[in-house]
Amino acid sequence: MKIILGSQSPRRRELLRGMDIEHSEVVIDTDESYPSTLRGGDIPIYISRAKARAYLAAHSLSADELLITSDTIVWSDGCVLGKPHTEDEARQMLRSLSDKTHQVFTAVSFVRLKDGLPCLESFADRADVTFLPLSDADIDYYVSHYHPLDKAGAYGIQEWIGYIGVSGIRGSFFTVMGFPTHLVHRYIADLNHAQS
Repeated sequence: MKIILGSQSPRRRELLRGMDIEHSEVVIDTDESYPSTLRGGDIPIYISRAKARAYLAAHSLSADELLITSDTIVWSDGCVLGKPHTEDEARQMLRSLSDKTHQVFTAVSFVRLKDGLPCLESFADRADVTFLPLSDADIDYYVSHYHPLDKAGAYGIQEWIGYIGVSGIRGSFFTVMGFPTHLVHRYIADLNHAQS
């Protein structure tokens, strides 16, 4: 299968390359709003499916192509922490995560042709992340040096704040990073096996 990664995330691109999966990349502009009734993992599933549908509205898939789209949210105290708009908002988010365990949900959607029609399949993976108490100095240093405005929950687990602040992860590190590599690999391997 020819893999098309529909993502602006350099981390997802890096992780797919790290899996030795050849692919092309395309940026998909999508409205990432979602119904307020959705909770937890249903939110990134909804958004990853919206990204897939946006691609299909502008492009056609061939029989040997597989489109992959993805979305990640941080879920804490029953609320979504999206990407912060300002550095002050990033600091507030990190204070709210300090000395607590929160959830990260990453969803992946796959689109391929089946009997000539687009077939869309999705799943979400969850990881629980525990932060040590973060001092204001820690938070200020991270925000000023790493500018995490493009990251859900205002942090990247693979960056400095993850090194010094995360005391535990239950689940996949890569799900927290934004792409559940073990499940993506299994899906593609199963698909290739079914077609061989």
